[in-house]
Amino acid sequence: MTTTATTNTLTDRYVAAVLRHLPGSRRSGSRRSEDQRPDIDIERELRASIADAVDDRVEVGADRAEAEFAVLTELGDPARLAAGYADRPLQLIGPALYLDYTRLLTALLVTIVPAVAVAVGLVQGLRGAGALDLIGDTLGAALTTAAHLVCWTTLLFATIERVAGRVTGGAAGRRTPARRWTPDALPEPPTRRARYGELIIYTVAMVLFTTLILLSPMISTETDAHDAPIGVFAPWLWQTGFVYAFIALVTLNLAVAYAKHYARWSVPLAVAGTLVEIACPIALLWLAAGDRVLNPGFTQAAAWPQSATTWINTALIVVSALTIVFAVIDGIARATRR
Repeated sequence: MTTTATTNTLTDRYVAAVLRHLPGSRRSGSRRSEDQRPDIDIERELRASIADAVDDRVEVGADRAEAEFAVLTELGDPARLAAGYADRPLQLIGPALYLDYTRLLTALLVTIVPAVAVAVGLVQGLRGAGALDLIGDTLGAALTTAAHLVCWTTLLFATIERVAGRVTGGAAGRRTPARRWTPDALPEPPTRRARYGELIIYTVAMVLFTTLILLSPMISTETDAHDAPIGVFAPWLWQTGFVYAFIALVTLNLAVAYAKHYARWSVPLAVAGTLVEIACPIALLWLAAGDRVLNPGFTQAAAWPQSATTWINTALIVVSALTIVFAVIDGIARATRR
């Protein structure tokens, strides 16, 4: 095998670049685990591989300098090749752990974040915080909690990705999923009868809810001096016609429920359905934040303390916020899995 100064120069530069990215113990004659070919001199092996590949190209008529350049190009980035020798992952979280990572992170986000938001909202409500302060503190706590969950969960799995491979045998260990999947994990699909039963229950609940709202001005436990019923809900809702717009949104929600059952689901339908589903809780959240839900005349006649109104508005804000979060999550899930 003959070599030129140019070949030696390029090969030396490439080999040196590879060795710079290897741990010191791996650069020459180190003993490695069984799956990593023990007692191999990486530098000697790499030089021999390059020389053989160059000679193969020269034998078929290629210029040696061009052949060397082509061989080194095919080998690729020295840092990436060194990572292969050292069995170090170049991704933050590899495919073997990615599904477990996303499942755990999703479970944490949809449980802990709403719980923290509810707790902070209730505490602020009990302290008598204003509507804007209550909403701001609640959202701030939720975002901070979510950021911490993402950060520390990612750090945990990134550490496992780098440590577990060494404990379980390098790259071979990292290719094995952390939890073996079997068909037993497949969920049982709900029957059409069960889904239709849920639709009937939802329809009955919506009808009762709408009827209660419409009859609330005429049916009440409290009456005024003229023995006329005092409605539970604020008269402003009827004076502005807002209550009828709210009932229209409830009816659209029912239509979306039937669309989920009968229509072919698609991304546009998922987006439209999600927008309709969050419209009611957004409207309710706005009403509660502005103290436009309860009738002050009713609370005075019933001798409710002021804290009762604060509690009710706070609960409505929390429930509305959680409903919006879960509706968005459900809409995204439907749009991505269809």
